[in-house]
Amino acid sequence: MKKEKKKKKKVSLKDAEKKGGVCYMSRIPPHMDHVKLRHILSQFGDIQRIFLAPQDSSVQVPAKRSRGSRDQAYSEGWVEFGNKSVAKRVANMLNGEQIGGKKRSSFYYDLWNIKYLSKFKWDDLTEELALKKAIREQKLAVELSAAKRERDFYLSKVDQSRALSAIEERLKKKQKIQKDSGPVEKVIRHFPQTKPIVADAKKNKPELSDDILDAVFGGSQVMY
Repeated sequence: MKKEKKKKKKVSLKDAEKKGGVCYMSRIPPHMDHVKLRHILSQFGDIQRIFLAPQDSSVQVPAKRSRGSRDQAYSEGWVEFGNKSVAKRVANMLNGEQIGGKKRSSFYYDLWNIKYLSKFKWDDLTEELALKKAIREQKLAVELSAAKRERDFYLSKVDQSRALSAIEERLKKKQKIQKDSGPVEKVIRHFPQTKPIVADAKKNKPELSDDILDAVFGGSQVMY
């Protein structure tokens, strides 16, 4: 019995998708959510499903807060009606018209931006959302990578600046010490130098006196 009920539910959902029609809203007024949207549009026909895409926080414009609460902002939305003809009629009737309702409503003066999507199924929406999510994640990864490169570059520049500052401080300290101690006298060292041996050889060479020479040569003459 349970299996039969599940099969009937699957068949009924498929039939509803074949009969149903999807309308696209290119703009969602501030402070409007799926509950308020369903309440307004349900008076024109049976509504199956509603999906509102949250607005990106980076491009979100801060709106006035009501009663101290912060409402979720939405950028676009899709509404699935139970009947294609009803979805087409609602889109043609409301597009460009004032939303109206209670005058105290924050979107009373806003205009409808709604269009019927011909041959568009709810499954197409899920595929489109998955694609948008993948693109958004890829874009986020690129932005994070760029931010990391900028951070590393900044840190390297900070390290270089610190190193240069340390060098300048050391130079200043050295100059201050030299200034306080006064001018530094040059130290001249004198080393004793020996005279060349060749020059002293002639002076130190032993010489024979004239008396010794006369005695030697005179004696030799007597012998002969």
